[in-house]
This record gives sequence, C-alpha cells and structure tokens, in this order.
Amino acid sequence: MVGSQLGGAPRVAIVGGGIIGCLTAWRLRLLGAEPLVLDRGGIGAESSWAGAGILSPIHPWLYPDAFSHLVNASLALYPEFVHDLEQASGMSVEWVPSGLLIPAFASDRVDHRPAATAWSQRFGWRLEHLSAAAVRLQEPAVSAEASGAMLWPEVGQVRNPRLLQAAQTAMQGLGIQVREHVEVTGLVERDGGVAGVRLASGEEIAADAVLLAAGSWSGGLSEAMGLHLPVRPVKGQIVLLHCEPGTVRHIVKHDDAYFVPRRDGRVLVGASLEDAGFRRGNTVAEVGRLLDAVRTMMPVLGEAEIERQWMGFRPGSPDGLPYLGPVAGRRNLWVSTGHYRNGVVLAPISADLIARWIMGQPPSLAMAAFSPDRTPDSHPQIGYPQRA
Repeated sequence: MVGSQLGGAPRVAIVGGGIIGCLTAWRLRLLGAEPLVLDRGGIGAESSWAGAGILSPIHPWLYPDAFSHLVNASLALYPEFVHDLEQASGMSVEWVPSGLLIPAFASDRVDHRPAATAWSQRFGWRLEHLSAAAVRLQEPAVSAEASGAMLWPEVGQVRNPRLLQAAQTAMQGLGIQVREHVEVTGLVERDGGVAGVRLASGEEIAADAVLLAAGSWSGGLSEAMGLHLPVRPVKGQIVLLHCEPGTVRHIVKHDDAYFVPRRDGRVLVGASLEDAGFRRGNTVAEVGRLLDAVRTMMPVLGEAEIERQWMGFRPGSPDGLPYLGPVAGRRNLWVSTGHYRNGVVLAPISADLIARWIMGQPPSLAMAAFSPDRTPDSHPQIGYPQRA
C-alpha cells in the first residue's frame, strides 16, 4: 500500500482527466485516498468525450486471451458500477442493452464468422447467427444486400459524454480536487522514489503516488518522466445523424464503419483510424468515407439530417493493449493509459483495479500482458493503423 508521507490520507496525483483518470480518482477517494486530478486542457475534452460508448471491443477475437479476461471482468462490474455512479451523480449514463450486429456482405474483405464464433463460445458471449431474412426482421435499417449477420444480443452501450459528466459530478460530491489547464512536465523524485509532479509553471506538487493517465499525451509525457511508453494519438472522426427514435435498433458494426443508435434517435457513425499525430479537424476524405458506408450498408439513413461532426484522439499502442500497473524501478509511479478503442468498456476494471492496487490490493487477474515495462510487438490489425 502506498504510504502517506504528507500526513493524513495518502495523496495520489493523477495526470490526466479523461474517463480513466476521473473514475480512478473516484474509486481512490472511496478507498480512503486523497486524489488530485491534473489535466493539460479541460476535463474529458478528448477521447473520453468523442467516442461511441460501445461496451464491446472491436473484433475481440484478434486479441490475446488476457485481454478478453480483462474485458469480461470489466463487464461483470458494469451493473454495480453504473448503479453507484448514477446514485452518486443523480444522472443517467444511458446504459442500454441494444445488442451488437455484424452484417455480412458479398464484398467483405474478411469473413469473421469462424473466429468470432469460436471466441464467443470460449469466453461465454451469447451469439446468434442470422439468415438474410432474419436480419431484415431484426434490423430493417441494414441493407437488403446483407446475406446474414452475427448478433450478440446482450452487448450494451453507454452515452460516454454523460458517463464523463456523471464521473465529474461524483468527484465533486466527494470533494476531489481537480486542476484544469495545468501542464505536467516531469516528476519530483527523492529518496529513490517518486514524490510528486512538476508543472510547466515551475510549481511542484507533492504526492505519495503518481498515476499517469494522460491518454494520447502519455507517450510524450512518459519520456519526460524518464520511461518509454509507445502511446501515440490515433485520430477518429465521427458523424452524428438525427433520425426518428427506433430507426436503428442495434449497434451495427462492420469493417468499414459502425452505427450506434441513441435513445433519442440520434445515430453515431464512426470512426476513422488515422495515425496522423495531433492533426485536428474533420476532413472531406474521411467524412465522405463514413457517408459512403451509410449509403451502402444503412441506406434508410440516406435522408437523415447531419447534425454535426467531430473528432478525437485515441491513445493507441503498438499491440492494441493498455498499459496498467506500477512501473518497475520507479517506486510510487503507476500507469493506466493506452486503452485505444476500449477505454469505455475497460473503464470500470481499470479504475477499480488500479485504485485498489495503489492502495495495497494487487489484482487477481494476470496482468503481465498489460505491464508498463513490456516490449510490445506491433500488431497490424489491432495496433497502430498505417500512417497518413
């Protein structure tokens, strides 16, 4: 357990105010710590706000088994996690079991059915194989060109901006200190361990432990802290359509795009994968590609109003896996970053596991695959995309 050298509850400086940092702060406070959240911009302004909130990884059968065990552990926490967060915040995060459907088309580049079926059986995910006729009954919005589909009826979603707002409100209710628009530039180290962080202003903030949870900025910041985490931004562009409620019934996912229906009828269409650094803004090419997918796979949405479009930076890693745990040889330094496209589905387990670990309760899950000290192998299917 991290010991307090400052008197009172142990103080944990959390670098990064996204959903991972905020929820970890919330859990730490409930466990008796005194967390402080520091963010270079506004709280949750990056990937936590910009994502789709799908409670399933993209093609989980491509990942190592340790990842699937981590996902299942996180989903097992979701009911209590959502209940506690909604009670603490007085807000609904719109946790909806909308199901996830992957349609099959003659033009598909990859047939995922064999691997997806085997994975679902191994890890206990209920899967239904639908005929073309069944697809039209289950999800009339899908193109009549679909020859069939896989349906995971128990997969859910949350409205991630509301999840983030609920986390912020819950933190405020516990008096957790948050400092926005402050840039951490390095660590304070003494007596062979980490003793706080240093800001660009020159201010030093003392802490009994430091957690690096800075999302896409973790790679550059880790270098300033004297370690190497190959985390870099993977840009994703999203288009929001305004439809009548019930136009799309399920999350519909394909290699070319995903479609996430909200309760109010809005449908998120996403998302590009661009290894383009921190280049902001939406582009004609990527938005056009998403709209092409609408016309091809979900033609009923062709007349929908385009309400808005935006983008965000996901914290990518070479092997698609997050970095979770203590840093070897750097006492009191912890990492929770690199969640890439799986930040929302992994948020409960990441927050609970890291908070408990910092407070002296090591995880029961095998964590070697997520070690900050591992040397990751590049994985072309789930790691970084091709550079723009």
